[in-house]
Amino acid sequence: MWRCTGLSWKGGDPVWTWSHPRFGVRDSPLRLGEPLAMAVAAGEVRCCVGVWRAGRWTECPHGAPLPPQTRRDQCEECAALDRSQSVAADTKAEDPRPYSVYLAYFGTGIRKVGITVAERGTVRLLEQAAICFAFLGRGPLMAARRAESVLGAALGIPDRVSAAAKRNARACLPPAQVRAAELRAVYDAASAVLDWRDTLESVTYGAVDHAALFGLEPGPLRPTAVVTGLAPGTALSGTLRAVAGSDLYVATAEGTLILDAHLASGWPLSRPAPGPPSPPPTRPMPPPDAAPQPLF
Repeated sequence: MWRCTGLSWKGGDPVWTWSHPRFGVRDSPLRLGEPLAMAVAAGEVRCCVGVWRAGRWTECPHGAPLPPQTRRDQCEECAALDRSQSVAADTKAEDPRPYSVYLAYFGTGIRKVGITVAERGTVRLLEQAAICFAFLGRGPLMAARRAESVLGAALGIPDRVSAAAKRNARACLPPAQVRAAELRAVYDAASAVLDWRDTLESVTYGAVDHAALFGLEPGPLRPTAVVTGLAPGTALSGTLRAVAGSDLYVATAEGTLILDAHLASGWPLSRPAPGPPSPPPTRPMPPPDAAPQPLF
């Protein structure tokens, strides 16, 4: 049986990813403005999606069950295997590839500094739902890590922003010129911090804005609720309005819902049965002015 393994950004576009113990892996496109329908049949169980290593997928040896409400789609054993070769977990300090340091903007006053392996280009920024961003420099992993730390401390901006803070900010995005001006101001402040420039190759300023690509222009979407988890016997049907990072904005008869694709990962999804769907559990989306703090 094919299981959903979440959402990926490939060639600048979002795709569903799937795995099968016999047939391997495959993708299916996600297109804005088109219908989106998924169901979890009664009696189905959400399972660990296994491990990706060196571009190859390995099935979870235990088929470990997972709770429906968690964003994590791996069991403890598979997650530990991932962390053993993870730059994010600082267990791969010897990685010889060059890394890029970036500044990302998610909404008014919500920015972060981060790093990504240079060969991935802008994929990491799409995955993080950065509304706009600019690269600062490029160099070895540990030099990039140090620059990330120095800039974060000097500018007073974090290296992590919560999913809830990003969602609230997306509901009231300022115009493109305002976003560009705020990002440029942070870039100029970063450029004035000289303590990182001796170890990284500087990159010419070039801002990239993802709002239109995500489907958040010409106007921001105002979702009414967030899906808290898929469950056996439920279905979600509607029109895909936007995709930002792993968040899917689905216009339904009950309003626009946000589904975090991480919650779909591990389920054997199917087409909804004829008739009115039994919707998944949700929680109301807070108003935009009730935004939580940016840090986890």
